[in-house]
Amino acid sequence: MTMKFKLILLSGLFSITSLTFGQQSSTWDNWKWLTGEWIGEGNGKPGQGGGTFSFKPDLDQKVLVRKAHSEYAASGNKPKIVHDDLMIIYPDHSGVASKAIYFDNEGHTINYSITYADKSIIFTSDRIAGVPVFRLTYLLLENQTIDVKFEMSQDGVKFMTYVEGKSKRTN
Repeated sequence: MTMKFKLILLSGLFSITSLTFGQQSSTWDNWKWLTGEWIGEGNGKPGQGGGTFSFKPDLDQKVLVRKAHSEYAASGNKPKIVHDDLMIIYPDHSGVASKAIYFDNEGHTINYSITYADKSIIFTSDRIAGVPVFRLTYLLLENQTIDVKFEMSQDGVKFMTYVEGKSKRTN
C-alpha cells in the first residue's frame, strides 16, 4: 500500500469514528437535567409518602437506569406500602432514547415509549387491550426541583393522577 492510500484510509476511519462518537453523546442530551439522585414527597391513592430515585448511565452509556424506592405510611386499616422499581431506558435504531422497560416488586412489567416536550420527559405505556395506559411525566420546575406525576387511563386519552409529588436533587 502506498503512503497516500494509507493516509486516505486512516482519515476515513477517523471520520467514521468521530461521527459515531458524536451520535452517542447526543443520545442522552435531553436527560442531563434529570440524571442524578433525587428525593421527594408525594401524595395520591396510596396516601402521603416519600422516596428516592436515581437516573444513572450504565453499560458504557448505552442505557440509562432508573432505580426508585418509595414508602407510604400505614393509615387506618391500610398497611404500610413499600415500592421498589427498576427502569431501563434505551435508544432506538436511530440513536434517540425513545424506549423504556419497567419492572417492580409487585410483579409489573411496563413497556414505555418516550417523548420530549419543553422541560419535560414523558413515558407513555404501550396500548394493550384490557390494560390501562400509564403515563409518567418528569417536569423541570427549577434547576434542582422537578414534578413527578404518574397517571392512568382506560382509554389512553383521559388520564387520572394516581401519584404526584415534587423532588429535589441530592446529587
